[in-house]
Amino acid sequence: MTGSIAEAVLIAQVLASVGMFGVIWTIQLVHYPLMAHIPATAFVAYERRHTKAIALIVGPLMAIEGLCVLVVFFARPSGIPFWLSLIGGIAEAVAIGTTAFVSAPLHGRLENGFDAALLSRLILTNWIRTIAWTARGIIAVAMLVLFL
Repeated sequence: MTGSIAEAVLIAQVLASVGMFGVIWTIQLVHYPLMAHIPATAFVAYERRHTKAIALIVGPLMAIEGLCVLVVFFARPSGIPFWLSLIGGIAEAVAIGTTAFVSAPLHGRLENGFDAALLSRLILTNWIRTIAWTARGIIAVAMLVLFL
């Protein structure tokens, strides 16, 4: 893939990956730790509102990022080494997999009521996503720089 289509895909990938980078660090350092301070009587409603509201932000970003990762992997733009697209794909798979199989189920369980142990597990396992989306942001920017 060459030209303006490749450039558009790489720019979209940067925007989505860097967007997720910002979201995940905010969630990890600010949002999740503050959840421990929600009163027990309000926690269930808060958690339900959180999962609905955050999906409006991360859903489109994750969809755009995932699509771009696939396009870059299967129709690699000129100047992008295979190993970089492979590592980017692995980081994306780790982020999405952890979201689907760890974070989302933990949020589902927290919708039944506050549980300090579950929240601690959510915060601890969210480091996997934080590292993966940090890598994605760096890789996406590196790909765009290499292409340009």
